[in-house]
Amino acid sequence: MGFGLEKCAKFTFKKGKLIHSQNLVIDINREIQELEQRKTYKYLGIEENEVIQHQQMKERLKQEYRRRLGMILKSELNARNKITAIGALVVPVLRYSSGIINWRIEEIKQIDRKTRKMLTLYKMHHPRADIDRLYVKRKEGGRGLVKVEEAYKAETINTAEYLNMKYKENQFVNIVKVHESTQPNMNSILKSAANIIEELTQLNGKNDAKQDEMQHIKGRVGEVLKKKWKNKVTHGQ
Repeated sequence: MGFGLEKCAKFTFKKGKLIHSQNLVIDINREIQELEQRKTYKYLGIEENEVIQHQQMKERLKQEYRRRLGMILKSELNARNKITAIGALVVPVLRYSSGIINWRIEEIKQIDRKTRKMLTLYKMHHPRADIDRLYVKRKEGGRGLVKVEEAYKAETINTAEYLNMKYKENQFVNIVKVHESTQPNMNSILKSAANIIEELTQLNGKNDAKQDEMQHIKGRVGEVLKKKWKNKVTHGQ
């Protein structure tokens, strides 16, 4: 087996602090370089050094999202296939980062607004058209566009469910869960998921939303959108 050592880099930590050390020598002609200060290493698509570079990654992800969205909207696909392509090729760019990058809900909402502006620019969405209908399934009268905000919430809940299921059998996951519970200001997937579920409970008016299976998250979001759409004076007709 051959390893691409030129793509490798190393960090050295002592008592949790990053320190400088020499390159790691493999043999006479091969060594793994010490990562230079303020440089980053890409692991599973995420830029890191001693910590994840959240702001840097946000800008890169948003740039890639806009690039893919623009390519699809410029294509000669019909409207239905463009919407399908956005859900399959554009939204996953940001969905993958859920639970890893510290997105704020307002940042996610801003991306949805930017998406609608681009749809309007390419004559895919009328400026006076109803926004809620844009995200309702086509078979129910909507356009079927995937809302980035709801995709982010669904991924957060799914990740939290996985952690809750694994913590009893995995001691390392349990250590992380206990640590998060003792740090009130720490950015926690479990806490974020609990807040999202509580929000959906209030919107749906259901007391058993927390007991629903997590795969029903999209269905509950769809119910909220349809209810908002139907209750509008003009668009509801």
